[in-house]
Amino acid sequence: MKFRKTISLLTLCIIILSFIAASYGILSDNGNGQYEYKSIHGKTILIYGKGLYKNDSVSVASQAIAQDIVTIILGIPLLIISLYLSRKGLIKGRLLLTEILGYFLYTYTSYSFLSMYNSLFLIYVMLMSLSFFAFTLAMMLFDIQDLSLYFDEKLPVKFLGCFLIFIAFVIGMMWLGRIVPSLINNTLPNGLEHYATLVIQALDLGFLVPTGIISGILVIKKKAIGYLLASVVIIKSITMLSAITAMIIGQIHVGIKVNFVEIVLFPLFNLLVIYCMTLIMKSVKEPRYE
Repeated sequence: MKFRKTISLLTLCIIILSFIAASYGILSDNGNGQYEYKSIHGKTILIYGKGLYKNDSVSVASQAIAQDIVTIILGIPLLIISLYLSRKGLIKGRLLLTEILGYFLYTYTSYSFLSMYNSLFLIYVMLMSLSFFAFTLAMMLFDIQDLSLYFDEKLPVKFLGCFLIFIAFVIGMMWLGRIVPSLINNTLPNGLEHYATLVIQALDLGFLVPTGIISGILVIKKKAIGYLLASVVIIKSITMLSAITAMIIGQIHVGIKVNFVEIVLFPLFNLLVIYCMTLIMKSVKEPRYE
């Protein structure tokens, strides 16, 4: 399998560095604790005040710690398992590896640009770079023209495609609902706090939402590339929704008010995307290798 050694080396580096970064993010607690800070926009922001994320807001710090927990208990184990299965030549392993690498690429791109500068900045950049090249090479492992042959014809592509489009629509409307009113009213969008811009919203609206819609349409039409993109979006949705669920718990723990609808909907969507991923993996037909 071409690029196997390179992908394995890059992935092992990602495993080691992400474990260090996530563990430090969870365990570090030096600092005096929360305090108020007046941003350049004249808003009073509650700063976390301790640990790696001491200069981040309470909201973003609690979300980052929740993301670190998801990386430790879900992201890294899945990356190890997928690397093992991929090296055995299994299509399921290659798919899962590509999907999980997409998660690490998204996660550490957001950390590199969103988190306030801290001592792990260079590690974030390294993880972003390693994930980008590993993800790109993993995508190149597939013969796109033959990819649809690896999936059972009974796979409910209409259900999967419509669900992907629905998830993309919900995410898009959620972020546009936050941004557009502020543009119309010439006010600051909710969640900007003391940061320079809306990094997560830019990544989601620029990449995740379009990819979700395109992959949904392509998988409904049973186009080969649609199966790969759909798998990537679904595993990203699983990790994202797992992180959001953990973030909601973290925000409730630190006393941040969370909408009841969010408490119900995000865990429900999480279960649905896990079900979709199960459908995809069960439908994969492993070819024989010489």
